[in-house]
Amino acid sequence: LVAVGENFARIRSESALARLTGTAPIPVSSGRTHRHRLHRGGNRQANRAIHTIALTRLAHDPRTRAYRDRRLAEGLSKRDIMRALKRAIVREIFRNLRTDLAHPET
Repeated sequence: LVAVGENFARIRSESALARLTGTAPIPVSSGRTHRHRLHRGGNRQANRAIHTIALTRLAHDPRTRAYRDRRLAEGLSKRDIMRALKRAIVREIFRNLRTDLAHPET
């Protein structure tokens, strides 16, 4: 929330928030290999907070563990799973921010 600031209007989409927090995927493919890595720019403190959320969910949330197990069975690496999980968390944060700001409580 601190990374976004009071001017949420500047974040027009979830991809903009992912870019701001350093969780946007960047293709690093070569030849027949198609891979992504996380954007290394952005707010490092926000990225660390999202990383901590992901680790906590992996430790305590059965849905997140089931997601990890399913993706491991598909052949993804743990690093790729963490990248996808971080992006999903950013999507959830964006939806919640947009909802909260559309209907502010007084």
